[in-house]
Amino acid sequence: MTDIPKCPKCGGENTYFDGSLYVCPDCAHEFNPGDEAEEGNDVARDSNGAELFDGDAVTVIKDLKVKGSSMVIKRGTKVKSIRLTENPEEVDCKIDGSSIVLKTCFLKK
Repeated sequence: MTDIPKCPKCGGENTYFDGSLYVCPDCAHEFNPGDEAEEGNDVARDSNGAELFDGDAVTVIKDLKVKGSSMVIKRGTKVKSIRLTENPEEVDCKIDGSSIVLKTCFLKK
């Protein structure tokens, strides 16, 4: 039996070798078994791929409705002093005195 690794993203066992990379048909993740150590580096990145750090100032790139409120965060709103969370896809910040968690895909440095 061949030694085909499990998918590092979803843990699926249906992976196959596609000539140069392993492919998981369940989540469409392509990986090289030697690069698995690199997968653990989850860093927060904005919509353009720039790495975000605590205290950075970012700009909102899309009008965002705030759940549970009638408040709308307008495109172009400057957000100062963001704080990174445990989830690399979210940042914590204050807008108009309200503490809000924003997705990094709607921000740019």
